[in-house]
This record gives sequence, C-alpha cells and structure tokens, in this order.
Amino acid sequence: MFVGTLTNIAAVIAGTSIGAVAGPRFPERLRQTVMATLGLLTAALGIRETIPTDEIVLVLGAVLLGAVIGELLRIEDGLHRLGDALQRRFAGTEIDIDVDAPETARPTAHRARFSEGFVIATLVFCIGPLTVVGSIYDGLGDPELLLLKSGLDGFASIAFASVYGWGVGMAAMSVGVIQGGIALGGRALETVLTDPMLDALGAAGGILLLGISLRLLNLKQIRVANLLPGVALAPLFVWLWGG
Repeated sequence: MFVGTLTNIAAVIAGTSIGAVAGPRFPERLRQTVMATLGLLTAALGIRETIPTDEIVLVLGAVLLGAVIGELLRIEDGLHRLGDALQRRFAGTEIDIDVDAPETARPTAHRARFSEGFVIATLVFCIGPLTVVGSIYDGLGDPELLLLKSGLDGFASIAFASVYGWGVGMAAMSVGVIQGGIALGGRALETVLTDPMLDALGAAGGILLLGISLRLLNLKQIRVANLLPGVALAPLFVWLWGG
C-alpha cells in the first residue's frame, strides 16, 4: 500500500546520502554552479506550472491572502525550528536561535545550511500538482506518477545535499506526512478536485517555486513557506468564484 509514497521517501534518502557524502569532495566553484543551475531549473518549472490556469487573478488573490495568513502563523519560522530540532536530535548539536533576529545574526553557517536544506527540499518536493495527483492515484492503488516523481526527487536530492548536506534528507519526513495524508484521502479528493482547480493549485505552487528560485540564486530571501496557505486557497477560490 502507498508504494509510490514509500518509494519517494526512499529516493530522497538515497539521493541525500549520495549528495552529502560526495558533495564535500566537489570544488566550491562546482557547487556554486550546481546551485545556480538548480535555481534556473526551479524558475523554469515554476513558470511552466503557472501557464495552464485560466484563473490567474484568483490564483494571485489566493497567494496574496495566503501570504498574509502564513506571516501571521509564521510558518517558515516553524519549519526552521523543526529543522533545528531535527539537527539537535540526529546530530547532537545544541542550537539556540532567535527567529526574530536577522538571518545574519543567527548562529553558525552549518545550522543555516541544515535548516535551509530541510525547508527548501520540503517545499520543492511537496508542492505542485504532481504531488497531489500522484498521491491521490497512489491511494487508489496506482503509484505510476509518484514513481516518476521519485526519480526526479532523487536526482534533485543529490544536487541539494551536495550543497546543504543532511538536512535535505529530513524532507523525506515531510514527503511521507504530506503525500501519505493525501493518499489516505485519495478517493474523496478525486471526486472534489476538478481540472480547473488542479490547474489553479499548480499555478499557486508555481509561484512558490519562483520564490524558491530567487533564494537559490541569492537574489531575494523570500519566506516562501509563509505562502503555503495560498496553495490550498487557490483551488478553493476557483471552486467559489471560477468561471
């Protein structure tokens, strides 16, 4: 049961292991190029995801409202705290962090890499229509889409872990919780989500991917996780007010 989700988890762990072990052997120049390439590829994927929807105004409204909700809930700070807790648990490192302090004032580059790797990998692996549709089908007994996603996430994990290290592997937990949860409700979601709603969900996810690409390219440190409520709101807006 849930073969696709379990395979996806295994692919992220395996890719992280390869990248974390081999990454330190890469020259810094190569790692910088890999990160820049990942930023460009993420931007291209984000643009592609935003194109299919015919309800872009509703999607933009959903993402904007989602950003307000996410900032009030401080979702990104929560994910960073979770990343720090996982590092303390698995690496035995004591970390005290003031989330109100500017990023430059937060302790140790190692902590920042671990936590940032966890946050970015979680966002990249867990947003987008392939996650939702693939998980629904996985819950219905068809893992094909998630098997495809597993291959993509595995290669991405290698690249991310070569820069961010073992924090990327912790995103396997996020994959299990999110995709497993969607798979459990697969039959109900299949009857609720129409094609326009899925397109809107994908477009909202694409906007978040564009935000991630700016972070990967060191152009703007957008708190992308705080936009996550917009991904859930976009299909709801289309259901309520779509044409």
